[in-house]
Amino acid sequence: MASHAATPEPASPALVFETLFAYQRTAGLRAAIEVDLFRAVGEGPCDAACLAERCGASERGTRILSDYMVVLGFLAKENGIYRHTPTSQQFLDPRSPACVASTARFLTMPEMQEPLDRLAEIVRSGRTVLPGQGTVEPDNPVWVEFAHSMAPMMAPLAAPLGQTVLRWRSGPMQVLDIAAGHGLFGIEIARQNPEAHIVGLDWARVLEVAMENARKAGVSERYKLLPGSAFDVAYGGPYDAILLTNFLHHFDYATCVDLLKKVQAALKPGGVAATLEFVPNEDRVSPPMPAGFALTMLASTESGDAYTFRELEGMHHDAGFATVEPPVTMGPHSVVIGRTG
Repeated sequence: MASHAATPEPASPALVFETLFAYQRTAGLRAAIEVDLFRAVGEGPCDAACLAERCGASERGTRILSDYMVVLGFLAKENGIYRHTPTSQQFLDPRSPACVASTARFLTMPEMQEPLDRLAEIVRSGRTVLPGQGTVEPDNPVWVEFAHSMAPMMAPLAAPLGQTVLRWRSGPMQVLDIAAGHGLFGIEIARQNPEAHIVGLDWARVLEVAMENARKAGVSERYKLLPGSAFDVAYGGPYDAILLTNFLHHFDYATCVDLLKKVQAALKPGGVAATLEFVPNEDRVSPPMPAGFALTMLASTESGDAYTFRELEGMHHDAGFATVEPPVTMGPHSVVIGRTG
């Protein structure tokens, strides 16, 4: 019997136009968050006129924006009545403890978006068009906004990261949280281990946010602040564990090695460094989110990148770590554990 090969689907420009119009998706979702559309829908299913009244917006604008949210899958509509989808109810309604709507403030900041308008120029030069060192310019105010608004995105990672670090430790311990930001990772370790003492290292204004979160978590008495640059300040120690969460990707390989040498020197024998990163596969095009993150680093830094595990492993070995654990996957992130001898 003759076999019949599957007929290839004809080429279509749909992906081209979907991508060129993608900016509308960002703008639409940001607007829906800003006018409090998802809170309004959460007050009960209703029509556009009702939602407009709840939002204090025009009926025409509310109808068109709400319909667009339906098109994107963020709302459902039947017989002119809008209601939540599971996604919007859990992640966009401010009543939900899992709401991540605040992340829009950081992810759509001009410092995040404007470089993309000049991306061809960035590709030609190989570095950001932002002033100085880009987002890692000393004491950059973007990290204050990051600490305030990105906590909901990072919070689900805090517990598993804490469990991974504490697999090797119990009882009294000292932990340094480098680029602490919101502080949630160190705070979670303090919550899981009542004998853990945390030092949060970041810019002074950012650490104000971390300390406030430590107070809310009831661990502020075991949370100390170390303001300044991770490359310049003396770490103190020695520490049982040092956290490097979403930090190495901002710098080139050699700079990461230099930092990791400083980290390694501040650890006790048998201490661990826990590095949380977007880690693409060796092909650099999968999984989509870790692989795509390299473009964010191209747009916003001088020399940052999304590093593969092989590269992260090499950095740790070059910095003097005795062993490097295979990555532990946590959603789109991965944790790489380096151990001193």
